[in-house]
Amino acid sequence: MADAALKARNPEPGPAPPAAPPLSPPRRPVDQAAALGISEAEWLVTHAPGRVRRLKVRARDLLPRLPALGPVMALTRNPFCVHEKEGAYGNIEVAGAMGLVLNHAIDLRLFLAHWVHLFAVETPLEGGGMRQSLQVFDSSGTAVHKIFAREATDRTAWAALVADLGEESPPGPIAVSPRPKPTPDRPDEAIAIETVRQRWAALRDVHDFFALLREEEVGRLQAMRLAGPPYSRPVPVSAIEPLLEAAAAEGVPLMCFVGNRGCIQIHSGPVHRVVPAGPWLNILDPGFNLHLRIADVAHAFAVWKPQADSPVHSVELFAADGTLVCQLFGERKPGRPELPAWKRLVDSLPDA
Repeated sequence: MADAALKARNPEPGPAPPAAPPLSPPRRPVDQAAALGISEAEWLVTHAPGRVRRLKVRARDLLPRLPALGPVMALTRNPFCVHEKEGAYGNIEVAGAMGLVLNHAIDLRLFLAHWVHLFAVETPLEGGGMRQSLQVFDSSGTAVHKIFAREATDRTAWAALVADLGEESPPGPIAVSPRPKPTPDRPDEAIAIETVRQRWAALRDVHDFFALLREEEVGRLQAMRLAGPPYSRPVPVSAIEPLLEAAAAEGVPLMCFVGNRGCIQIHSGPVHRVVPAGPWLNILDPGFNLHLRIADVAHAFAVWKPQADSPVHSVELFAADGTLVCQLFGERKPGRPELPAWKRLVDSLPDA
């Protein structure tokens, strides 16, 4: 997000000098890697300043060490959205290639087959000191999940984790595989949309929606386009900012999901500061930041799904290539009805 242009000032009479060029923020590692035509993980082991150490463990062996670190910042992103959440890891469950972190502030769904390259990183800061992080990448070198030390982090536990799990020698070049391309949707006319609608209406749990899409061989965005009301309704992308502002003003707590193929990260609770900045729409709250590149959101849908205990409404955002960018729900617990205030906000969204 670019800073505003700096305006030069001339204290003497006469024409003002031309405005100074905008200050450019430091380029993110992912952007620097893209400029070089390599993955972020490859950039990390070959170009990153500071110290990088490979962690010689599998993800399932790293996870039990995380609660000892205390408060940290968890970051999960996809190409269009960054989700940052502060809290402590706890209530961790691992079953095969699936993992859960259910500690409210840090709320994650983990797909551990994609936790391939793990590193401990120390990055020098301009004002002195080091930023410490644990960074996880998939087989293509794309970031899956990152953990950053904060002021309240237990640095002794952090040092012990890195000493126990980290390799001493700097990591050499890593092997990455091409990132798989999304499977193209079948032609719309090949979709049995009435069957999709019938199965959608019969959902007993929102998590069963993934099975519906897989078994009916329909893409998620494609299903949103074809199902129509009451299941899905296109809404203007421009309505997302007013939606978030209304939720903030009315104190309606949200659930905000952002994910990639290795991790889904969830915020549950109210939001307060909704800050647009150029192509970005941000939530800048203590303990929770969201950076949504709203300019790259091509489709938005208001979505209804039935459940055994209570139907739920959500807003789902997609990029032009069909990537699910972000999902917004009203905060709710299993067995409790949906917040009427959230349903009202979703119902009030205009049609696209």
